[in-house]
Amino acid sequence: MKQNTLIEIIEEQTNRALWEVRNVIDCVPDELWGKEYCGMPGWKHIYHMLHSLDLWYINPRDKNFQEPTIHEKDLNNLDVISKKVLSRNEIESYFNDIAQKLQKYMSDLTDAQLLECPPDCEYCKFTLILAQFRHLHSHMGMIMGFIIDDTGLWPKVLGLENPFPSGNYEKYF
Repeated sequence: MKQNTLIEIIEEQTNRALWEVRNVIDCVPDELWGKEYCGMPGWKHIYHMLHSLDLWYINPRDKNFQEPTIHEKDLNNLDVISKKVLSRNEIESYFNDIAQKLQKYMSDLTDAQLLECPPDCEYCKFTLILAQFRHLHSHMGMIMGFIIDDTGLWPKVLGLENPFPSGNYEKYF
């Protein structure tokens, strides 16, 4: 693992987090996709987590932010019941779009830019990234808890040192 710059560290940890998010989504059995947890279906908890990552990791005040085509008002709000239901394919496609967007963003980012605020935003880039790690993993923990409680299976995470699995891998510990 490269640790020569802050951006190298952020990229590595973001890639590890994204791998874990993908694995957790893959670990949700089809029969639990629409099961309600705290009054909202499991897929909506995932969408909320992803939508926040999409909006807040780079610049939540971006006037040119494009909502995903699957979005409708309050679909990301865990306090509002939605009529729309998202499929696993829609969530996976949205996740892939976010992963590409974040990887592009990080490839253009420098250490010197981390303390700069994006346009129209009161938070510096480093604050936004760290805040999203906190938010992302709060929701990841909840979703993992739903999976563990319902299936008895513990989704695999990478931690700091485990290599990224390739090919077919066991998605649970």
